[in-house]
Amino acid sequence: MSAKATFSIKNGPTFEGYSFGADKSVAGEAVFTTSLVGYPESMTDPSYCGQILVFTQPLIGNYGVPSGEARDQFNLLRYFESPHVHVVGIIVAEYAYEHSHWTAVESLANWCQREGVAAVTGVDTREVIQYLREQGSSLGRITVENQESADYLDPMSTNLVARVTTKQPYYVKALEPKCNVALIDCGVKENIVRSLVARGANVTVVPYDYRIQDIASEFDGIFISNGPGNPTFCEVTVNNLKELMQDEKLVDLPIFGICLGHQLLALAAGAKTHKLKYGNRAHNIPAMDLTTGQCHITSQNHGYAIDESSLPSGWKPYFINLNDQSNEGMIHLTRPIFSTQFHPEAKGGPEDTAVLFDKYFHNIDEYKVKKQANLKLAAAPVTIKVEQLATERVF
Repeated sequence: MSAKATFSIKNGPTFEGYSFGADKSVAGEAVFTTSLVGYPESMTDPSYCGQILVFTQPLIGNYGVPSGEARDQFNLLRYFESPHVHVVGIIVAEYAYEHSHWTAVESLANWCQREGVAAVTGVDTREVIQYLREQGSSLGRITVENQESADYLDPMSTNLVARVTTKQPYYVKALEPKCNVALIDCGVKENIVRSLVARGANVTVVPYDYRIQDIASEFDGIFISNGPGNPTFCEVTVNNLKELMQDEKLVDLPIFGICLGHQLLALAAGAKTHKLKYGNRAHNIPAMDLTTGQCHITSQNHGYAIDESSLPSGWKPYFINLNDQSNEGMIHLTRPIFSTQFHPEAKGGPEDTAVLFDKYFHNIDEYKVKKQANLKLAAAPVTIKVEQLATERVF
């Protein structure tokens, strides 16, 4: 018989259910996702660090959990977005105690227990989500029978990026290298790295607080990843990006930011961010490209957004969320710099906007031509070689 468990929202309702995960009580920010599939990818996404994830999909666990050891041709994780689970707990309406899928190696329950993740089934998640939509993202906690209750805590009040970023630089090689990209790791998803490497980029991944401006001249492009939490805690990253964009020798350097990377780039440009009422977390959110008028279905996971009205001169909005009208991207008017709030790399979710990686690589190709022709670019003295900066990735 499974132990009883309760899911409580601070200053809100309490829901009773049964534990099928780790035998522990946890606390974090309660958020919800309307994604129909992809729970292994969502739970291993570093952007969910410190959160209790409520699934709107009624049945969860029916296809089990794939291997966390499986690798692709680039030695990247084939099924997970990072080596470990980042949510502290999950809430589901009904857990499928029997699973079936050709990639499955274990059940969701076994995975949660092994990873120390609290999990509760038997909860009316419709009522939970109705409350969160009205009240907004709230603090929550899971209390398992015979376990001491955890104190409510707000993970957004701490620097979560510092917890999930790489501690030292590493690189991932392309099979047929065409360029070199430096990636600022704020909690990068595995498929972002894959999306770059598969297109021919040797990717050097550096910690979020690395002085990217000191090595930027040695790369063909800069990339800023997704990540968890409040973007204002990454002040050091913002200042580094601000200094990078003020370097007159690098005005043609391509820069691309996704999710938190979009917010950090906006802060560096002089814009402001704000916390959304309940955030956007799903694989089915419509966003419109303001430059073409086309609508794309996007994969999203964020609780903050930039204030579009605060964009400084030289920038314009790129995408807009058609559900809540929040900003979903920005683009520079004259420089090869753009960013999106949604996830073009998806995983899980639709691949409508994967073409944005191609746009980024087009910018890189043009930049390389300019570098070779020495147009507008006064080459900075080389102080460090890329291969001296990092070591090959080892899990």
